[in-house]
Amino acid sequence: MRMKQLWIVSVTAAGLLAGSGGAAAASADHELAYWTMNESPGARTMRDVSGHGFHGRIGSEVAVGIRSEGRIAYGFERLEPDTPPTRPGHLVIVPDDPRLNPGSRDYSIEMRLRTRDHFGNIVQKGQATVRGGSFKLQIPNGRVQCWFRGSRTSLLVTAPRPINDGRWHTVRCERSSDGVSLAIDGRVVAERAGWTGPIANSWPLAIGGKSECDQVDVGCDYFAGDIDYIAIDVEDPGW
Repeated sequence: MRMKQLWIVSVTAAGLLAGSGGAAAASADHELAYWTMNESPGARTMRDVSGHGFHGRIGSEVAVGIRSEGRIAYGFERLEPDTPPTRPGHLVIVPDDPRLNPGSRDYSIEMRLRTRDHFGNIVQKGQATVRGGSFKLQIPNGRVQCWFRGSRTSLLVTAPRPINDGRWHTVRCERSSDGVSLAIDGRVVAERAGWTGPIANSWPLAIGGKSECDQVDVGCDYFAGDIDYIAIDVEDPGW
């Protein structure tokens, strides 16, 4: 089950920070997509249990059905950064769907993960220079970063401390008209005020690294670790 209580704590913390000039708390509370990542070993389809049909393709190198502390998760092995060849089987890919774009809505990505490494893109839709903008969560130096790039500007927030301790952590990244905020284990740890502008691209949603890369000119930034679930919430479903 998702940790619904997380956002209650996060809103409280965000409100306190907003009073000192931080980004105000958003209200992305409509479930758009929810991937429990509970499939059995050997499964190659990641099921979206929200009922909206955003099913994904599980790469042949992704470990499925990992059990730990009562959870079932996907595992992503460690690959050397910027070292050919590319490993597309390392990724989970959800095909492009306009409904998965943030647009102008309040938009959040929440997940539970664990890692002992210090690099990699965890989840993203689009890449740094693609038309229409993009968003991603990554973990350079073991510190989670949340980045939204829209038609007006880009906003990046970085956790003050690393979480690559091998323990499970819940991460929530949220974009609203007021700014971008990052919560870890129920507490807002970073935020930045501003408005990115709309974000809408025609790229798939990629989990575990970049979907377009060559490991020479463009690194694939493969994530190493385990992911228990990923959920996307929006302010308004827009349909």
